[in-house]
This record gives sequence, C-alpha cells and structure tokens, in this order.
Amino acid sequence: MNQLNFIKKSEEDVLKVAEYPLENGEILPLLKYPLLEETGIVVHGFTTRLGGVSEGIFSSLNLSFTRGDKREAVKENYRRLAEALKLKEDSFCFSHQTHTTNVLRVGKKDAGTGMGKDRCFTDIDGLITNEKGVTLTTFYADCVPLFFVDKTHHAIGLSHSGWRGTVGRMGKVTLEAMNREFGTNPKDVLCAIGPSICRDCYEIGSDVAEEFLREFGEKKEEILTKKAGGKYLLDLWRANEIVLLEAGVLKEHLAVTNICTCCNEKLLFSHRATQGKRGNLAAVLALK
Repeated sequence: MNQLNFIKKSEEDVLKVAEYPLENGEILPLLKYPLLEETGIVVHGFTTRLGGVSEGIFSSLNLSFTRGDKREAVKENYRRLAEALKLKEDSFCFSHQTHTTNVLRVGKKDAGTGMGKDRCFTDIDGLITNEKGVTLTTFYADCVPLFFVDKTHHAIGLSHSGWRGTVGRMGKVTLEAMNREFGTNPKDVLCAIGPSICRDCYEIGSDVAEEFLREFGEKKEEILTKKAGGKYLLDLWRANEIVLLEAGVLKEHLAVTNICTCCNEKLLFSHRATQGKRGNLAAVLALK
C-alpha cells in the first residue's frame, strides 16, 4: 500500500503495517508493534483512516459514534476491524475519555460496552483486564496511545494520554493499577507508545508548559522547546517514555513511535490539523 510509505525504513523493527484482506476484496491496514506481536498472547492494532465506509470528514475508517458520523457506517467499520483481527464484533469495550488518569478493570461481562451495551462507567481513560473475550478499545486524533502487555500474569492495559494524562503520569498510573489488580511487575511489562502528534507539530502555551516544567524538573529540556511569544513545543513521546522508564519499564521492553498524526492527516485523523473536523482512530488490544 503505497499510501502507507510514511513509515520510515529506520522504524521497520519498531512499527509495521499489516494489510488484512477482507471478504469483499478490500484491504484494511493496521499499524502493529512486533514487540507486542511476538509475545504470542495478544491481538492488537492501531487503525488508520483507510479501509472503511465513512464519508466526508470521517473518511473512511472512523470508529467514533459520537462525532456526527452515520451510525450504520461506524458499525460497518467495526465489523471490518473485527473481521480483520478475527475478533467478535460484540467483544469491543470502549473507554469514556475525558483526559483523566482514571483506569478501570474490565472483563468479559463488559464486552460490547459502547457498541450496543450502555456504559456503566464514565471518565475512564485507561482499561485493564486479564480476561479473554473482551477487546480494550481507546480513541485518538493526536493524543498518545499506551499499550501494556504483562506476559507473566497474562494481563493487558490500554490507556489514552493527552497532555493532561501525560503530566499526570498516566503510564505510571496504569502500571500501578495492573500491579494492584494482577500483581504486575513493571519490569515484566512490554509497552508501546503509539502514533500521535509530534514535537514539531505540538505548540502549547506557557500555562501548559508550566505544568510540565514542574512535573519533569531537570528533564524538562528533553521535552520542551521554548519559542517566541511565550509558546513552547512539547514532545509527548519523550515525556511518556520518561514516565514509563521511571515507573520501572525496561528500555528494551519499550517501543516508541515516530509516526505523527498531524504530519499525516490524510492517513491518520488529527484534531489539530483538521481543526476538529474529523473522525477517530482506535487502538485495540485483546488477550488470545
């Protein structure tokens, strides 16, 4: 798929494109991490804009029911995603993202939440489980997806980390929740930081910068670049990498993307690039 050549050669060992042929003859591409794939215990992927049926600003694989797209189009997009990954259509369990650091344990009983089953929770940006039959599902259009796979305890986590989640150390909070619920040791966890907005595209004001200056202390220069007029550039990838490493994840167990949603708005939904006129990408993670 030539459209997906934005994945640089230097990153082929970190992130790859998998192309799934559908029964209708079309192709659904997903971005995947060999680091997670090689565990043999999970099904996972990060979607692109390609391979669906949505139209206009939602073209074509929009996975949000709440942004104004036709419901039947979104349902077909999920049907295709389920077909590609050999998942049950009613296995998806949606987060309820409001830029918190709240993490919820879910199980098979929660399968279908957000798809056809009403949520019994609100304000949840992270999901964890150790049960099969439920597909953790979180949503993106510039914010950072965080994947967690604990091979020792057969437990997984998937968290949404925008700037608020990052300054609140969502990666650490998710690992603590997995430790509390499943006995997870961060040193055993394989993690991936997924496609999101890059440092060059993410300009912030001094108010947001001040929060990162306070939280990241001596490492602030690794994540912030000062510009004129009180503006800064923020590196969410590096900030989340620092959070995960300081929480105990081993360097060799961490895959960090360099794929920017904003730089690739024709292939990935970007809130900033489209000024909010867009659909949603999704990260999905399930135990085999």
